[in-house]
Parts: sequence; structure tokens; C-alpha cells
Amino acid sequence: MQLVLLAILAGCGRYLPGLLEPAPTATATEAPVPTNTPVPLAASVNGEPIPLADYERELSRFEAAQLAAGTDLATLGAYRDQVLSAMIDLKLLAQGARSQGASIDPAEIDQRYAGLIQELGDESTFQAWLDAQSFTQEELRASLEEQVLGAKMVAQIVESVPQVLEQVHARHILVASQAEAEDVQAMLASGANFATLANQVSLDISTRPAGGDLGWFPQGYLRLAPVEQAAFSLQPGEISGVVESELGFHIVQTLERGEHLADADVLRWHREQAVMDWLTQQRANAAIEIFTP
Repeated sequence: MQLVLLAILAGCGRYLPGLLEPAPTATATEAPVPTNTPVPLAASVNGEPIPLADYERELSRFEAAQLAAGTDLATLGAYRDQVLSAMIDLKLLAQGARSQGASIDPAEIDQRYAGLIQELGDESTFQAWLDAQSFTQEELRASLEEQVLGAKMVAQIVESVPQVLEQVHARHILVASQAEAEDVQAMLASGANFATLANQVSLDISTRPAGGDLGWFPQGYLRLAPVEQAAFSLQPGEISGVVESELGFHIVQTLERGEHLADADVLRWHREQAVMDWLTQQRANAAIEIFTP
């Protein structure tokens, strides 16, 4: 999940209906106040509920946004589960922030609220937007508060990610068959230049112009696990045997290895991974109940 995660989480924070409303006070002449009917829930996260109505409104907003973008909902798979999962993740992030002592400055919420009104133009347009999004003003403020808390937790996780990582610098040649890969091996053993050969025969058009160079990367970064495993198993200058992946057959050479300053793409990936790892750990330790079918 790319810090695509934050884009999904950003609109999912909701509130518990009734929390902002004063409880009724009975007098001597009033009939006893009946016990409130339990609010139907979509999920509960460490005892903090996600009301079913909140989930259904969030789901409706998601579906409307996808349809407006021309996306066929049937192509999205289990998107209902993904929407609820995002709401649970945001709840965990907000809870984590609170446990670390984070608090909300009401002025910050006021500023964000005013910013939305200004962005939309005026109060009437803003109210129409709220209606279209199935938000009340109180729900929106509660949602903004949860988003701010979630963002504070994400920032704390990201700040702990080092910029210097254990990495390898490797290159590869991709061909279509085992026999072709063995031919490449033989040519390299006979003294052929790896970069020249990659430029001539590799099927990987993204790395072929650079002689098959994959750049520096940490473990877990490459989408092709067999290639990454081969690169990390080699010492600088060593060339692998034939490595098979879903794309074909590779010959891999490790050029350098050690601690290296992460470039922007690697650092972004590492930060996203850190957030996902944190959420995985929290989910493993949290009391999460899901009530939707």
C-alpha cells in the first residue's frame, strides 16, 4: 500500500453519535428516561466503536467518488472490507497518538474548518458540500480531530525511519528462457561486458539503457523477490547463477553493498513500510471486533 495509506485514511475518521449532545435531565414530574437503544456497530477497536451508520456513509462516499471517476465498482474487489479496514487503521493511529500524549489544539481544528469553507467559496456552498458528503458540522469536526491525531502518529513513526539503510547496488539481465540465460552466463564467463550485454539482450526495457542497473535498494524493496534475494546473497563483483522469476530468467550481479543514503523513492517506500509494520503490530495486539458480514 503506498503512503496511498494516508490518502485512504484521510476521509475515514468518524465520531460516536450523541457524544456532543447533552444528556437529558429528568425532573420530578417527568417520566423515567428510557435506556438508549444500543447503536449498531460496524466494528469495535479496543473498545472504541465504529458505528454502522458511519461505515455506511463512508462506504457511500467512497462508491460515489469511484463512480464519478468512471470506475466500475465490480472491478474493485473487496472494497467494502478495504474501507472498513482503513477506518480501523485510522482509529488505531489516533489511539496510538493519544497513548503517546498527543493532544488536539482546538485552534488547529478551527483553522482547518475555516480553510475548507474558504476553499469551497462560502458558507452556503460549504453546507451543500457537507450535505453531499453526508456530514454534519459536528461530525466533520470530529473527523478532522481524528485525522489530525492519525497524522501526528504517522509523523512520529516516519521520524524514526533512518535515512541511511543497509542496501545493495546491483544490475541484471532478463531473458525469456533458461537456455538464453545459460548463454548469457557463458558469454560473461568468457569476458563479455555485463552492461554492454544487458543493453543488447535484456528484456527489461526500464533498466536496459543503463546496462541493467537496478540502483541501490534495501531488502523488501524490489518487487521481484528472487532477484533481490540473489543480489543480497552475492558479494561485490560476484555474478549469480540463473534466477527464475515471474518475468523470466535473470543473471544478477552485485556491484556494491553496505550502508547507503536512501534516495527519495527508497526513503518514501521505507517510510510507508514503517507505517504498515506499525499498523500490523497494533492490529496483532488490539481487540478488534468486526460486525459487518
